[in-house]
Amino acid sequence: MIIAVDGPTASGKGTIAKALAAHFGLPHLDTGMLYRAVGRQCALTGGDADNPNDALAACAFPDSLLEDPELRSEASGGLASRVSVHADVRRALYERQRAFALQPGGGVLDGRDIGTVIAPEADVKLFVVASVPARAERRFREMQNQGRSVSLAEIAADLDLRDQRDRSRAEAPLLAAPDAVLIDTSNLGRDAAIAQAIAVAEAARPC
Repeated sequence: MIIAVDGPTASGKGTIAKALAAHFGLPHLDTGMLYRAVGRQCALTGGDADNPNDALAACAFPDSLLEDPELRSEASGGLASRVSVHADVRRALYERQRAFALQPGGGVLDGRDIGTVIAPEADVKLFVVASVPARAERRFREMQNQGRSVSLAEIAADLDLRDQRDRSRAEAPLLAAPDAVLIDTSNLGRDAAIAQAIAVAEAARPC
């Protein structure tokens, strides 16, 4: 079974995807971490995330970089959004994601274009959303718990910018697949959001 979980930053899609993977005993891939690694690698080598050649070169990042805690930072998230607009970068990472989706037994993938580009044949497609204020508050608490200093206003502004960039890019923009089920987590607690997602997946589960 292939489960695609798409949505904007801090909507709760990662939490939902991990819970679905655990519930169904499937492997999970956070595809956003691949783009964060490209952005981080670009910065580490002195490249410009807005330059398509620099971003493409950064796709050759070492696997060990995926374990770097810095990938979870707001800075890496912003870099990921910038490198992801480049068609060559998306093509370079496409096969890696596609192979994960098509492995025997399937898997759970979360990102921004899983149900539309990476695995349009997914058995279950979810599009997870939440208001910017709700998402900013969640990310603010997360950053505080990590000891990172950032203001709520800065986070909200960054989320707005990322949303605009992700939705307006020419290559694989952030949008819900026509057959995706929308889950709005703005006013849902973690357990309620997970329960709703599991119910949708169970109903669509192949016999």
